[in-house]
Amino acid sequence: MSRLHPAVGVTAVLTLAFLYLPMLAVAVFSVNETRYGMSWGGFTWKWYQSLFNPALSPDPKLTETIQAAFVTTMALAVASTLVATVLGTLLAIALERYPWTRRARALLDNLLYLPVVTPDIILAAALVVAFSVLRQVSSLFELGLPAMVIGHVTFQIAFVALVVQSRLKSLGADLDEAARDLYASYGYFVRRVLLPLLAPGIVAGAMLAFTLSLDDFVISFFTAGPDSQTLPLIIYGSVRRGVTPQIHALSTLIFLATVILVLLSERLTRRSA
Repeated sequence: MSRLHPAVGVTAVLTLAFLYLPMLAVAVFSVNETRYGMSWGGFTWKWYQSLFNPALSPDPKLTETIQAAFVTTMALAVASTLVATVLGTLLAIALERYPWTRRARALLDNLLYLPVVTPDIILAAALVVAFSVLRQVSSLFELGLPAMVIGHVTFQIAFVALVVQSRLKSLGADLDEAARDLYASYGYFVRRVLLPLLAPGIVAGAMLAFTLSLDDFVISFFTAGPDSQTLPLIIYGSVRRGVTPQIHALSTLIFLATVILVLLSERLTRRSA
């Protein structure tokens, strides 16, 4: 096997540095004693501590806002992930196990990938238009947490379905035939055979959906109400007024949580393959 040119390795290192050095800078300033400016004033954990204790914060109102946004973000992520996981799993099973014609299967596969490749701003604008119409039917579509859950579910379903579908393809259709040969009902087969085997893929898809909801800004920005601010929205508003070490600390924690969830999801996906 021929060795790669050293320039390839250098390019890879520079690319990774370009991606992660900004986040490293944010992490460094999150432990900087100096509140304003770019000068280094010493190492401290007080900005992280102030996120959990308003009494330790130089701006208690901001800390209380962050804590309220954290509760909203977690509620939104958990609710949307649960709904998207159920619907995405059912969609994957239907796509993979139903005897579709070739044209119908190709059409459905393209529709499944559409939310993945559609820009968030387009999806968010479409949701605003749809909600403005549906608002005439039900108050559920008023801007706020319920509308945000629906908005997040619309793009999470595709990601869950794709992950679960990949797991289904690795299992093959032999299990279905073996269950029929043993006179198992389809409900029994799904409960006792299919779902346990799909569990790693379902969990991986759910973790990916949770991560996407946790980090989402565009759809949340378009569907949020005055009392349903999420952490990305708080960070955006704070950046416009001026970045403080508290915001650096909050951004670092969100980034670490995202990295952990993505790594766990990747590990589960590889294990299920």
